Amino acid sequence: MYVTPEGKEIFVIDGHTHFWDGSPENQSNIHGKQFIDCFYGYHTGFSPKEHIWPKEKFEKYSADDLYNDLFIDGPDDIAIIQSTYLKDFYKNGFNTIERNAEVAKRYPERFIVNGSFDPRDGEKALEYIHFMKETYDVKGVKMYTAEWNGSSKGWKLTDPDAYRCFELCEKLGIKNIHVHKGPTIIPLSKDAFDVADVDYAATDFQNLNWIIEHCGLPRLDDFTWIATQETNVYGGLAVALPLIYNRPRHFAEIITELLFWIGPDKILFGSDYGIWTPRWLVERLWALHLPEDVVAGRGVQLTDEAKEKILGLNAARLYDIDVAAKKAAFAKAPVQLEAAE
Repeated sequence: MYVTPEGKEIFVIDGHTHFWDGSPENQSNIHGKQFIDCFYGYHTGFSPKEHIWPKEKFEKYSADDLYNDLFIDGPDDIAIIQSTYLKDFYKNGFNTIERNAEVAKRYPERFIVNGSFDPRDGEKALEYIHFMKETYDVKGVKMYTAEWNGSSKGWKLTDPDAYRCFELCEKLGIKNIHVHKGPTIIPLSKDAFDVADVDYAATDFQNLNWIIEHCGLPRLDDFTWIATQETNVYGGLAVALPLIYNRPRHFAEIITELLFWIGPDKILFGSDYGIWTPRWLVERLWALHLPEDVVAGRGVQLTDEAKEKILGLNAARLYDIDVAAKKAAFAKAPVQLEAAE
């Protein structure tokens, strides 16, 4: 729970976290090293110095690190832990649902585990969606359209095989589709993260919520035009929010554009842990006052009410979380590390 300097308790749902293994032992090839090195570049380039980890910890942190940084030292109440497989780069996958479910099993009230699938796998993808729902009862999935799969270097949300998968998600009640549409990571293609296909998929699948992670950066303008006409498209702040540290005016411009185009009800907080830890992000967002010249003529303000929605209430609505009930339950069960089985 985050308590503001004024003493108000804010329920925080971290919409974008990971529990990865990018260690040299798990890397299949040079691309596995390139990928985690690029992540580490984002970490060191956009983190306060006191929050920079040694490279060895960054490559493979522990379940205790994850829980401590999010819930004990951190302000999170619930974290949505996303799955990204990258099996062309990592022997056991980078961040699989099995790995995520292991840590969530220890703290089931604190984690929501999302799955992932690759439409290029055809019938196997459909079978895997059934498996995830039956085994983990997933409420959401993470789509990584630039992921490599053999000779293929990416796919689109509008591909026929993708549509078959989304039809099945809709049928099974997997309604939250988180899509990485943001900065590229070496060696992936920037073009494979283009936001244009969101427009079609959101129109054709009105019963699904399309949470566009990283709010389309560096294609913010394209994203806002799509998200303002598609009522079921949301913007995730992961990657955008850390700019609040060393490029605060740029972040102020980003959040102002999002508030103007899509409003405070369609923006979701995400720390992108373990690239960044959530406490300093939440604290700086709550303390943020938008420069007058940035908001001039736009008619928007980043109010405390808007911040509370962004930090947790919007995600709670998408995931059917009863915030009052969770607050009451968590008040009786203080966060603490438990021994692994």
